[in-house]
Amino acid sequence: QVQLVESGGGLVQAGGSLRLSCAASGRTFSSYAMGWFRRAPGKGREFVARISWSGGNTDYANSMKGRFTISRDNAKNTVYLQMNNLKPEDTAVYYCAADVSRDFEVGYWGQGTQVTVSS
Repeated sequence: QVQLVESGGGLVQAGGSLRLSCAASGRTFSSYAMGWFRRAPGKGREFVARISWSGGNTDYANSMKGRFTISRDNAKNTVYLQMNNLKPEDTAVYYCAADVSRDFEVGYWGQGTQVTVSS
């Protein structure tokens, strides 16, 4: 069992940056691929980024490539999402996910953190 707690969300102006963190409990964190998803108002949940258990492989949704960076620190049981050049359309609740398959199936979800980008 893995519990995930996100932090770092908030209100930022367009063009600004935020770094989300996701702290995981459980001794198996380092064996899981981790990811971030988001749900914008009135839309379904969408994939943002995924990182392999070792951190050696990353995947991004096309609209986030070059702006977002996912990373992890297995010693701290934490995964991060650095978001730069934020746009109003990035406004969403961002969810941390554990045990993320290449087909984006998720084993465990966090509660989410709100990111609001003002124009």
